[in-house]
Amino acid sequence: MAIDPSLVCFFKGEYTPLADAKVGILTHGFSYGTGCFEGIRGYYNEDQQQLYLFRLQDHYTRFHQSARILLIDLPYSVDELCEITRECIRRSDLHSDVYVRPSAYKSSEVIGVRLHNLDDDLYVTVQPFGNYIDIDRPLRVGVSSWRRIDDNMVPARAKTTGSYINSALAKSEAQLNGFDEAIMLTHDGHVSEGSAENLFMLRKGTLYTPPVTENLLEGITRETIITLVREELGVPVVERVIDRTELYVADELLLCGTGAQIAPVGSVDHRPVGNGQIGELGRRLQQLYFDVVRGKVAKYAHWCSPVYAPAAGARPEEPAPVVGTTRGNGHANGHGNGHGNGNGHGNGHADGEATDTGHDIDRVPVVPTVPITATHLRHK
Repeated sequence: MAIDPSLVCFFKGEYTPLADAKVGILTHGFSYGTGCFEGIRGYYNEDQQQLYLFRLQDHYTRFHQSARILLIDLPYSVDELCEITRECIRRSDLHSDVYVRPSAYKSSEVIGVRLHNLDDDLYVTVQPFGNYIDIDRPLRVGVSSWRRIDDNMVPARAKTTGSYINSALAKSEAQLNGFDEAIMLTHDGHVSEGSAENLFMLRKGTLYTPPVTENLLEGITRETIITLVREELGVPVVERVIDRTELYVADELLLCGTGAQIAPVGSVDHRPVGNGQIGELGRRLQQLYFDVVRGKVAKYAHWCSPVYAPAAGARPEEPAPVVGTTRGNGHANGHGNGHGNGNGHGNGHADGEATDTGHDIDRVPVVPTVPITATHLRHK
């Protein structure tokens, strides 16, 4: 597929047309997978004529952590990477949902497996992107025969390029066997995550998710869901080990990530989850999540970083207070999934908690158009 000539990336310290950004075939990161990356989504708010990058600083903080593990020296701070990303989008003149892919890699063109005494480089690409996973229907998933990599083999908490062969093997096996996605187990036989998504399981009114010690990526979307479900939907969330057969008797299962967003599961190994349809919690969470990421919920405006200057004559307003404090019981029925605006969606694996990062560059006055209300919280 031809590259859109209007797309601009950041490559070797300069803004350049994406079509002109090339690496040599002997590049170490290409030969040996010695690189790391992030997947970041931006969501366009049509009413505000604004593109919001979701949890931008949290992603670049994790990017720095991945680089540290691989002995990659990043010459740019988190704040600088945030601004580089905005500028790539502005120069590409994107006004739709976008996907951002920063990657740092060993750029020396040499033969030999190592991490030390090699040059490092960085690029940032931006592009419009559709759904990574179909989130409008329940997914059919299968438990993979491929086990999740162990932290003492390849560190799962780093988004390293080479480690994604583990995900690719599981994903292709699942799809060639008629499933949409794979669920991967640890070497101890416990549930870890999907091929490129974290996992949540609802049982008896409690939402469970494997702890980060189960060789999973420390997902930013995962931490977002933990916050929203606890604080807004009133459902307890517990991090604990999950056994394979618990998936077969779950009330609901959800896969999540920057690319997957909120993806409900309808069956595991040909066994229906619940009634086999998208569950009530899944629908409510989808609607709330898509309101949050588009900058429509004042309470979480600090998660949304604007790309463009406010339109001429626009006046920032005081954020509206959160209303509708009645909490649901974890099984209330939502209506709609809050993402059908025709702007497109995005791709990747990924996912922080609602903490203050201390960087004012991402603190934005957002005019809320959809406060948290009984639509999100109450049984319909």
